[in-house]
Amino acid sequence: MYSSFRHGTVAVYLGDKSGKYPDGNQVLVSGPEARAAFDTPLVANRIGPEFESVDLVILGHVHEDHMAGLHRVPRARVHVHEADLAAAQSWEGLQRHYGYPQPVLDQMRTIIEADFHYAPRPDAVGYVDGAAWDLGGGVRVRAHHMPGHTAGHCVLVVENEGVAFLGDIDLTGFGPYYGDACSSLADFRRSLAAVADIDARIWVTSHHRGVLTQRGAFLEHLARFGAKIDERSERLLGYLREGPQSIGELVRRRLLYPQGYEVAYLGSAERRSIELHLRELLAAGRVQAVEGDRFAAR
Repeated sequence: MYSSFRHGTVAVYLGDKSGKYPDGNQVLVSGPEARAAFDTPLVANRIGPEFESVDLVILGHVHEDHMAGLHRVPRARVHVHEADLAAAQSWEGLQRHYGYPQPVLDQMRTIIEADFHYAPRPDAVGYVDGAAWDLGGGVRVRAHHMPGHTAGHCVLVVENEGVAFLGDIDLTGFGPYYGDACSSLADFRRSLAAVADIDARIWVTSHHRGVLTQRGAFLEHLARFGAKIDERSERLLGYLREGPQSIGELVRRRLLYPQGYEVAYLGSAERRSIELHLRELLAAGRVQAVEGDRFAAR
């Protein structure tokens, strides 16, 4: 059904395949005065009373796979960083968050309602960097704004236990994802540098890695994860060294996903990611715009 890890006031329920997308890993933090959930992935639907009795849901960021259990906790307070707030409150806000073409958004809505139990929370309220939640008895959670994946992405730290929930700084072999309208490659780079300095002894990812208890292993995985960004830049430069190409041509060649893999938003995510890399490479003088809408390596 699921595996779990417990450390003092923190319980981690691992989703299918250690929370591999579309599932995720559920963190619950229990104090004498309140219980909080960090995000609500699909595994939340299989936990039962320990999850369904939470008083508070703190969303580290907003995406469909992090809202998949919200429908089970309609009375819980929902807090989300102010930059992602509109995406949690309504479908209109989530559409802007994704930023995909309308036919893709229409497909996405059908998918997330069927597969992720999508239910917007108009009652959600915003928090800011450094926000803290006191669950009683010295149990305290603090938000560290680490944007890039989304504009409001945060790392949530259970300070009394030294547990950091990294969200979608998830240390996967895929690498960082910054394919939505609200994503920023420059911000992701800054967040990857900053997350290493967070005071923690245990690190929990939303996906795949699960729980890490050794700082050396955390830093090793973090370095490999971050290195994917520069690997993508070099791959993109390799394409452009073959001759000038348009963004459409580059999207068809793919930067993130392998040929043959298909999801509704893939083309949009590839385009956004390639545009962000091109912006960096243009600023660095490694790429030039030629022939109107085409790009070439310098």
